[in-house]
Amino acid sequence: MTAHPQTGRPARIVFVAANPSIDRLYEVDRLTVGDIHRPDRALAVAGGKGLNAARVALALGASVTTVGIVGGRAGDWIVERLAAIGLDARMARSAAETRTCVSILDRSSGSLTEVYERGERLEPTAWEALEAILTLELDRGDVAVVALSGSLPPGAPPDGHGRLARIAAAQSVRILADTYGSSLAAVLGEHPEAVKVNAAEAAETTGIAVVDPASAAAAGRVLRERGATNAIVTLGAGGAVAVSATDATNLVLPGVRGLYPVGSGDAFLAGLAVGLTGGMALLEAARLGVAAGTANAELPGAGELDPATVARHRAEVTLAAL
Repeated sequence: MTAHPQTGRPARIVFVAANPSIDRLYEVDRLTVGDIHRPDRALAVAGGKGLNAARVALALGASVTTVGIVGGRAGDWIVERLAAIGLDARMARSAAETRTCVSILDRSSGSLTEVYERGERLEPTAWEALEAILTLELDRGDVAVVALSGSLPPGAPPDGHGRLARIAAAQSVRILADTYGSSLAAVLGEHPEAVKVNAAEAAETTGIAVVDPASAAAAGRVLRERGATNAIVTLGAGGAVAVSATDATNLVLPGVRGLYPVGSGDAFLAGLAVGLTGGMALLEAARLGVAAGTANAELPGAGELDPATVARHRAEVTLAAL
């Protein structure tokens, strides 16, 4: 990992997890509405987009800190699980119980049914504490990238991600964003280094129906016009399209399909952050993101992957100019 130019210490990535969750995966032979199901596989991880990405970046060898808001017994469980894997976590506490999100894999069809709680309403002091924690981490002087992802919990300021982005921008720390709607609009005003969105999120933000690499590139150019230095639109099995000031490129990993796509976007963000922090150019960092997202889909549990699989897939990603 590249050293921070001012401190000489390993450059750190801070992942913000404003709305974490316990992510549960159940696998059943067949999902039937109205029936009782007894899954033969049940898995729980300390999740939500920011924590999924942080765990992947840690697995890829990065120096990682995650900051967020947790509450109740679910929050205690998340903190304990992060400590068990050695992930540096600085969490604000809330009276609101941390949410649970459930994914159910129907093996007969390969389809996933997902149920995501919004979470309980935060008190204002919990958000203020999160901003203070992020400021303290940036004051240490070794943070290269702040990654903002996911949703805001009820009770958070409507421009919460924008406020966090301003804290990072004030210290000239690069910002990566993987969010949507009004949160994305707020972050774009702080000129993030890169924005990563999926096809639906790109369409919602830009008004362009994203159905193929060409339309993804068009949406990426709009995101750049609105403030992003670089924009990446992910297309699921179709890979991703990276748009910079000079190029639009389709990155594809042919022939690899996993059963567990939940968390693959978070793994992409982690690979992108690790690559950029390590000094890679945008396309090479995006290549690492595609490899990480694909590897995530091959193992159960959001944000769970094999680093050796990532390394193998990275060499298999093809690039095509658009």
